[in-house]
Amino acid sequence: MQFELVSPERRLASREVRAVRIPGADGDLTAMEGHSPVITSLRPGILTIESDGGEESFAVTGGFAEIGPEGTTVLAERALSTTDVDQATFDDWVADAHRQRQEAPEDGVDAAVKLVEDMVAMGGHIGLDARQPNL
Repeated sequence: MQFELVSPERRLASREVRAVRIPGADGDLTAMEGHSPVITSLRPGILTIESDGGEESFAVTGGFAEIGPEGTTVLAERALSTTDVDQATFDDWVADAHRQRQEAPEDGVDAAVKLVEDMVAMGGHIGLDARQPNL
């Protein structure tokens, strides 16, 4: 199936793939050819594409995925190949998530805390340290 990964800065991937593992806000899902059409929001996590050339993983911080008959498109708030996410970049992402938590209205605190937790977990999956003693 055709796959597209786009962030505001650039197109990160555009190729034929066998499957895409997506960190959906309501749970992880795998899109493959013939998948039922669906649109889902993303949580911070690792998006992995599987193709004949192997696997490639990307750190995404949010956005949307659309799975349709023509393929799968992911519009990410921020996305980088996991090999390009260094400690400084990750620290900036976690700091931004903390700022959002501090600025969240009272009825949005739970979602903001979840954002921080997902961001920290994502970094752990790629071997980075959140350096945050208290979430």
